[in-house]
Amino acid sequence: MKSIFWKEINSFFSSTIGFVVVGVFLVLLGMIMWIFPDFSILDNQFASLDTLFYIAPLVFLFLIPAITMKSFSEETQSGTFEILFTKPLRDWDIILGKYFAALALTIIALAPTLIYYISVYYLGSPKGNLDTAGIIGSYFGLILLAACFCAIGVFASSLSQNQIISFLIAVFLCFLLFWGFFFLSKLPFFYGNGDDLMQELGIDYHYQSISRGYIDLSDIIYFVVVIFTFLSATLFYISKRKFS
Repeated sequence: MKSIFWKEINSFFSSTIGFVVVGVFLVLLGMIMWIFPDFSILDNQFASLDTLFYIAPLVFLFLIPAITMKSFSEETQSGTFEILFTKPLRDWDIILGKYFAALALTIIALAPTLIYYISVYYLGSPKGNLDTAGIIGSYFGLILLAACFCAIGVFASSLSQNQIISFLIAVFLCFLLFWGFFFLSKLPFFYGNGDDLMQELGIDYHYQSISRGYIDLSDIIYFVVVIFTFLSATLFYISKRKFS
């Protein structure tokens, strides 16, 4: 698994695409948080990073599929898919190696946002007037969200040899699982009759719960189940392709 992990990391940063993806993520997030009037922290009356945790899922919706789209699509397109699975590695090792590499790259892209915390910490009046515990909980929720999106992205990459198609499938599935159930709960059929249950099926409900600084075991179990489901689906599809 380690060999696959480092191969993916090196592959991502061996071309300009990796730096461009991370750079675009940071620039876009920075502009939204510090420049755009409707979201700017400087225009907020309270020292808070709520804007970051509100906007990040939307940016992740495109960032993570861009990172994961080549996981298996490139292997298939370049003809190395069969060679990869003839190596003395278990299928789980290959899938988990690619998955953890994608998650590590996402965390690397997210790490520079800690500068925002330091900036707001010193800009607060008085200095340090910030809910640090709540921010830690929100970052934890953001990492769990990234872990889910990475699992979805790796699965989408296993479905097609075309990276663009894999990207679009991942974006669609991430959007569906994050916001889809919320929108479905607003339909007349569900409104007032199971709408709460419908919302609880979506990632957004559990992400918002953790982002409030309250880490509940049920929320963590939900994220683990989603991650395991999509990684298992990837294993099933990859195994099916091998034997066919």
